Amino acid sequence: MNLFKEKDQMNIQTPPPLAERLRPTKLEEFYGHEKYLGKGKLLRRLIDKNEIVSLIFWGPPGSGKTTLAKIIARSANAKHYQISAVDSGVKELREIIKLAEANKYNGVSTLLFIDEIHRFNKAQQDALLGSVEQGVLTLIGATTENPSFEVISPLLSRTKVIKLEPLTENDIRSILSNAIKNDEYLKPLNLRIDSDAEQTLIRSSGGDARRLLNTLEISSRLLGQNSNISNDIVSQALLSNHFVYDKKGDAHYDTISAFIKSIRGSDPDAAVYWLARMLEAGEDPKFIARRMIILASEDIGNADPFALVLADSTFAAIDKLGMPEARIVLSQAATYLASTHKSNASYLAIDKAINTVKNGDSYPVPLHLRNAPTRLMKDEGYSDGYLYPHDYAGHFSDQNYLPPELNDTLFYEPTTEGREKKFFERLSGLWKKHKRIDPDD
Repeated sequence: MNLFKEKDQMNIQTPPPLAERLRPTKLEEFYGHEKYLGKGKLLRRLIDKNEIVSLIFWGPPGSGKTTLAKIIARSANAKHYQISAVDSGVKELREIIKLAEANKYNGVSTLLFIDEIHRFNKAQQDALLGSVEQGVLTLIGATTENPSFEVISPLLSRTKVIKLEPLTENDIRSILSNAIKNDEYLKPLNLRIDSDAEQTLIRSSGGDARRLLNTLEISSRLLGQNSNISNDIVSQALLSNHFVYDKKGDAHYDTISAFIKSIRGSDPDAAVYWLARMLEAGEDPKFIARRMIILASEDIGNADPFALVLADSTFAAIDKLGMPEARIVLSQAATYLASTHKSNASYLAIDKAINTVKNGDSYPVPLHLRNAPTRLMKDEGYSDGYLYPHDYAGHFSDQNYLPPELNDTLFYEPTTEGREKKFFERLSGLWKKHKRIDPDD
């Protein structure tokens, strides 16, 4: 649990991965994020003065969140602990808080680093609140997800969020050069790199230092001493270094796309298969649940209004349960959404209405629909002629609610699927005079 255990005796035949060998241990070795770490900048000043506050590092994979947290921990005059929210829970948190309380009693500060803090549910995050608020420990969290959505507000208000962008091409180029020239295993190989191969490595990294170094390491294994790293070698390395599921890469978006399209296509078997693929790859259950909330309105809508209620409840249940139990809730929601009736009528309606407004069709509100809270407004004709629907048979009054210029415009066209069929039948009967809906179309 301690962040800084002594290194084990290194086996010469099986060295650590290149990315781990080159992980910076002090700020002078760290590349990028000058707006926070440059001379006189906020984070640099806090580190130099040993006045670390609770922080959350938010950024994409390979941007240096974990490395920076470890550097800060090493520089701070405090006991250090590290856990991952993936495989830790309230029990581990309470153990660390107990140690932190003892440390505080003995005049020693405590720093806790939580990797992937967004994976903690509300109850787990609540367990941290008191100790952070009372100064029992200083928290440093790392997350690839937006903290505004993934970290509870009381905890977020007690931390400073540092947003780390992907590393720049210059940063990546410097890391690449340093690896070839200074790594204890690569340096003896005396490797050279073609300019086009260098550019391919840099661009394929996407600002992710770990991805860059993984690809470089594979490239080096394909070569002998005094060899040249060509673009062909890098291309081969990129193929062998294919990321089966990178939460920020193509597979992430391809798999969620397959999942959503399977639900939209009413195939519950395909939906649970892609769901399983995402969960086994470590995808955030909340990300999946959020996408199902969108789908419930966009692709199901009024054909089954309960779908939105279920999707929203799924998100809430996941927040309470966490994994692995969340998989059951996600499966229930996915199979329900896939199996129920579908309609995109509401989605099409709002987009058509927005396009109408964007095209300049922003007409005045008809007088009979305007609010008339004062005598002057009534004298001006506001609300005059409005027919209160509940005073009429069927709680319907035959009057226009759109600007006169749009009276014949049709935005919402209900389908005959599921519950929406009742809407179709009712609205067809109500609006025959205005031809708003024609049952024979």
